[in-house]
Amino acid sequence: MKIIRVKNYEEASEKAYEVMKEFIKPGAVLGLATGSTPLGLYALMVKDHEENGTDYSQIRTFNLDEYVGLPLHHRESYYSFMHTNLFNKVGIPEENTHVPGGLGDLEANCKAYDEMLAKESVDIQLLGIGADGHIGFNEPGTPFNLGTHVTDLTEQTRKDNQRFFNDLGEETPTQAVTMGPATIMAAKNVLLIATGENKAEAIKGMIEGPVSEECQASLLQNHPSCTVIIDEGAGKLLENH
Repeated sequence: MKIIRVKNYEEASEKAYEVMKEFIKPGAVLGLATGSTPLGLYALMVKDHEENGTDYSQIRTFNLDEYVGLPLHHRESYYSFMHTNLFNKVGIPEENTHVPGGLGDLEANCKAYDEMLAKESVDIQLLGIGADGHIGFNEPGTPFNLGTHVTDLTEQTRKDNQRFFNDLGEETPTQAVTMGPATIMAAKNVLLIATGENKAEAIKGMIEGPVSEECQASLLQNHPSCTVIIDEGAGKLLENH
């Protein structure tokens, strides 16, 4: 596990872009994430595309997760998030983008997603981390051998995400479809970004704690190529790194 320490979110985004840009080339398969963590990275990817004409037309993407029950074009669906913040701005063809299906037959959606991923080889999987150590929407206690699956969101996760729904007068969905730990671990490389003191306990558990299903991110200790970018707040509890 390669650990890169930075001062703040801005520096974390810049370092993440330095790592990611090595994989932005024709034929690459990118595993992508949503939420506030990757926004700075995505902005830098868009800036590079606009200024340097970096070609995304032959890149394929697979997203980590999607809420269950939200219409595809709902403002807070992860389908919408990715198109608004990245896909529409860098010219990735729609047929090259993949987001788990949160509508209809969920079990069939999960199976189809894993079948697609089994035919691909994700070059780099981008991750954030939850305050409870979750990656994707794999909550504490998720078996490490699970592939893409439907998960019940914990009250903490729903509380953390409620700010995105408040002005709509809606509640955070109670379930999501997510790549499982086994799916994430199949990526050739992993890039995890964590900023803020609220992530400090999760980062300590991930890096210095035992590998345990209670801290899903701790499984990354076993990944052959994992880069972790942490700012001062997220790294404040580490003792040996």
